[in-house]
Amino acid sequence: MTPRDLLAAAPCLTILLLTLGYLALCVVDPFGRCRTCHGTGRKRSPLNRAGRECRRCAGTGLRLRVGRHAINHIKDEYQAAKR
Repeated sequence: MTPRDLLAAAPCLTILLLTLGYLALCVVDPFGRCRTCHGTGRKRSPLNRAGRECRRCAGTGLRLRVGRHAINHIKDEYQAAKR
């Protein structure tokens, strides 16, 4: 393998490593902070200063990561195919 081949393969390997790292993160820590309430579980009302429970995360401050949604979907499809 020449140095030119290694240089051409570097972006592909980088993308592969980033993807595998993200999927590992989704397995270890499936929940991330809610983007709407920034992890507080409360959303400020636009008219007054009173806050209310965030509708997106139901007041937990957590959301399921996109990668974990994909993992769950693949698992569900695999289980359905086994039946």
